[in-house]
Amino acid sequence: MANTRTALVLGGGGARAAYQVGVLLAIRELLGESAGNPFPILCGTSAGAINAATLACHAHNFGAAVEALADVWRNMHAGQIYRADPLGISVAGGRWLGALLFGWAVGHSPRSLLDNRPLRQLLEAKLNFRHIARAITKGSLYAVSITASGYATGHGVSFFQAHPEVQRWRRTQRVGCRTQLSVEHLLASSAIPFFFPAVHLNREYFGDGSMRQLAPISPAIHLGAEKVLIIGVGQMRDSGERESSRRYPTLAQIAGHALSSIFLDSLAVDVERMERINRTLAKVPDELRASGELALRPVQSLIITPSERLDYLAAGHAGALPWAVRTLLRGLGAMNRRGGALTSYLLFEPSYTGALMDLGYQDTMARRQDVRAFLES
Repeated sequence: MANTRTALVLGGGGARAAYQVGVLLAIRELLGESAGNPFPILCGTSAGAINAATLACHAHNFGAAVEALADVWRNMHAGQIYRADPLGISVAGGRWLGALLFGWAVGHSPRSLLDNRPLRQLLEAKLNFRHIARAITKGSLYAVSITASGYATGHGVSFFQAHPEVQRWRRTQRVGCRTQLSVEHLLASSAIPFFFPAVHLNREYFGDGSMRQLAPISPAIHLGAEKVLIIGVGQMRDSGERESSRRYPTLAQIAGHALSSIFLDSLAVDVERMERINRTLAKVPDELRASGELALRPVQSLIITPSERLDYLAAGHAGALPWAVRTLLRGLGAMNRRGGALTSYLLFEPSYTGALMDLGYQDTMARRQDVRAFLES
């Protein structure tokens, strides 16, 4: 394994995570088919956790891992992630309506708006978690972490499998916990609030790892990363343009805004924090840094994010959803550009995921020199 430990950080975002696969396809092409695993440290959250786990399970062959991911995302349908048939949607909707009308009487509320048991079946069919331990033993993988959010404690817990020298950690509302990863950890990490049910792990129920995630890059640093490639699923820089509207926001707009704050905002803040620390450390005298008295160390980073707004892209593909899902989202006001943010997280259909993969590939190839320099340095 190379002395320099390079980490790949994959954030959450539901169907938006297909963009990450497009980036990985470009990286595979730039490195060549015979290249080994360029990311011995893998960190994933929410849908990004599923991508990270797939790479970890195939760490012995990076090219095959990326192709396995691409094959799934190219052929993905909403019904493989959650029940999208009329009966499934009707049952879920009926439960929520019943809870609103009679929940006070029965003392019971539905666990989620959507039934994601198809996702469990897909993960169990595609992933063999025993391969992770083998990859660590053989040296093709150093560490992999999956972050979920505890509903009882409010802690972001990074469940990890790693080389024996990696130690657990505890920071403010952040914990690193060594364990044997499984499908349960992926379902917990990707349990989008309200839409997918929480999962019980160890002592409490866990939901989407992006919730209350104060430092998305932190697990990679704790696992020993010296370089970090971050693939985001939303634009990091504000265009500065502000739209005006006198129309009251729809439920879809409000929900999309809330999900975007969960999935996107903390990453942008953490990247700024890391860049600020690097600039500060660059001004510290070499002898002081070499003394080992500083608890901080510089971390090289490269961030790749979409060059287009994915909510607008999703609005153009919303018609690909099954009609039962379209009916549900139309009632929330999500079948147009104003509600595209919500749709962008739930649109698990080939036309949209394929467009995201194409965009990720193009954005990475547009920065091929930066990517090569980062991976080869």
